[in-house]
Amino acid sequence: MKKNILLVSGHLSLLFGITGIFVPVLPTTPFLLISAACYMKGSGRMYNWLVNHKVLGTFIKQYFEYRAVSQRTKLISIAFLWTGISISIIFFIESALVRIIVSAVAVGVTIHIAKIRNLDKKD
Repeated sequence: MKKNILLVSGHLSLLFGITGIFVPVLPTTPFLLISAACYMKGSGRMYNWLVNHKVLGTFIKQYFEYRAVSQRTKLISIAFLWTGISISIIFFIESALVRIIVSAVAVGVTIHIAKIRNLDKKD
């Protein structure tokens, strides 16, 4: 039963992580790390698939090994974040209060991304 719960949790986290690649405010790496942790305890096969995946495994390996991401990944993440936020604020959000809240969340996410060590430098 425990392994099934971990497997389902891993699948849900993976789904959110993959969605986070395309949705600016939803983070990718934390959800992939949760998936890896769930799979590690619930399914060795899924864990190996995830950490060895051509695209998704890179996020996990870089973070596990160096606690860092590449400068390119950070820049792309911030660019997608602000593109998505700008489009949402301009075209879809009418309330000034909601615009302020969404902007504040975007600033917080930007600060968080900027504070992550750069893999390129290996501080």
